[in-house]
Amino acid sequence: MLLIDQLAERRIAEAMDRGELNDLPGAGEPLVLDDDTLVPEALRVAYRVLKNAGFVPPEVELRREIRDVEQLLAGALEGEDRRAAGRRLRYLLTKLSQARGGEGDLGIEAAYREALARRIR
Repeated sequence: MLLIDQLAERRIAEAMDRGELNDLPGAGEPLVLDDDTLVPEALRVAYRVLKNAGFVPPEVELRREIRDVEQLLAGALEGEDRRAAGRRLRYLLTKLSQARGGEGDLGIEAAYREALARRIR
């Protein structure tokens, strides 16, 4: 788990201990995980079939792979393995940027993540 995740979990636990989350709307009710109101009605059946078959959009798969490589970089990789993982991360971020139509600067995001990973170590 990354440092930011650990910090968030700790803050949530502290808020729960203080009782700050007791009166939230929907507390004690099951989560609605199949909310597809943002999916166009004509595509809902197709999306549900794909979801039930285990398929995910390519962007989601790319983000999973990026997360995995970032975890490798945050780990104990050194030398050529670390350089190879860095090259892979840059490639995946470029591919994701192209899939998003080039919006946003994922290079800046990658540099930030790399700096954060160095700082955590």
